[in-house]
Amino acid sequence: MSIHHVTELLSPAGSLKNMRYAFAYGADAVYAGQPRYSLRVRNNEFDHDNLAIGIQEAHDLGKKFYVVVNIQPHNSKLKNFIRDLTPVVAMQPDALIMSDPGLIMMVREHFPDMDVHLSVQANAINWATVKFWKNMGLTRVILSRELSIDEIEEIKQQVPDMEIEVFVHGALCMAYSGRCMLSGYMNKRDANQGACTNACRWEYKVHETQQDENGDVIPVQNLNTGSNCCSSSNADELHMQAQHQFDEPVLLQRHDEDMFAAEEDEHGTYFMNSKDLRAVQHVERLTQMGIHSLKIEGRTKSYFYCARTAQIYRKAIDDALAGKPFDSSLMTQLEGLANRGYTEGFLRRHVHSEYQNYENGSSSFDHQQYCGEILERNGDYLKVDVKNRFVVGDVLELMTTSGNITFELTEILDKKGNPILEAKGSGHVVEIPVPADVDMRYALLIRNLPHSNADISAPALAYVAS
Repeated sequence: MSIHHVTELLSPAGSLKNMRYAFAYGADAVYAGQPRYSLRVRNNEFDHDNLAIGIQEAHDLGKKFYVVVNIQPHNSKLKNFIRDLTPVVAMQPDALIMSDPGLIMMVREHFPDMDVHLSVQANAINWATVKFWKNMGLTRVILSRELSIDEIEEIKQQVPDMEIEVFVHGALCMAYSGRCMLSGYMNKRDANQGACTNACRWEYKVHETQQDENGDVIPVQNLNTGSNCCSSSNADELHMQAQHQFDEPVLLQRHDEDMFAAEEDEHGTYFMNSKDLRAVQHVERLTQMGIHSLKIEGRTKSYFYCARTAQIYRKAIDDALAGKPFDSSLMTQLEGLANRGYTEGFLRRHVHSEYQNYENGSSSFDHQQYCGEILERNGDYLKVDVKNRFVVGDVLELMTTSGNITFELTEILDKKGNPILEAKGSGHVVEIPVPADVDMRYALLIRNLPHSNADISAPALAYVAS
């Protein structure tokens, strides 16, 4: 049975280029931060000029553009807030995404016709909160990531005439809906002022400590380097102890609560590092319950990430709205993006180890790697701006707005038209044969990594010649 309402696909836009790729691959709307007043002030290419361009381009395409104003402001930020916001409102964005009640009050007073969406930072976790903000004149609430899918459905049932937005993909914060103090405590960079240093992603080591004569806590050296070091048997034993501490996981426990594994290797442990959210398999149910907007996290990610996630979630939404069954290959296609491992987050209950990545704090490529942007077509060849190395004989995927094409690379030409065996990496421009006659605007090139034995391609996204 088909669904009669329309579910919006909302993509991140950290730059105009990211926005354009998201729109090209199916996003209905994008969100971008206002200078000084969003939580991505360190990674935001949207100054006032770019905001004006982005909003106009979105509207020309019949798309929407939301401006994020979700900072947790101190008094000093209030003085010039309305002055700074006035030119942004004049650009006619489709809504402001906000979290602070004081700033929301100021916007409602000065710009009563401006739609306001409640940010996830405001921690809306129940239907009464959603109803409260509806009564305050807000037009949409972005629910906290800490909710189960059943709780989301109950909220929608209790407040059916309020637009609800739900995160379905991207990085997860270890703090409650992002309200984190780690960065401010460790680096004097306040995450709630947009300066997060992602301290939860760092490696940590556990050290035994003692107090010195001044009362300061100092680490105890685990390996004794004193006079006994010359004993070969003692040295062997100490060496085995040193190796042993990295071989077995550490269990962390608070009072009588559950224990959590903190696996440690020679680099340390990542016990606060969450896996990434992937909820494409829940798109069908979310659309059926009437969720208005499905949101992808990632304003600091690449245009390739924006394009790929938009392509996959667009297909999932379209299938759900048409009453088609979920295509599980869409889940495996997402494995081609750099990730920290995937989880459904709080949408379904899992054991603790399924939420966390204890092995490393950075995203990794296991199956595919983005390797080039298609600049133009030159006869029977494509000009490629190389981003990562690829070689003759590689299996490549050409991602286009008409569908994806997998092929084996038989030839590479350098700038002078000479055959070469490899495209060495970023900074090089090469040409490769055209694998199919399709529109190459916004086309991207992806390499299937040789060490991966898994076929993660989604047949539903393949190009089909007409």
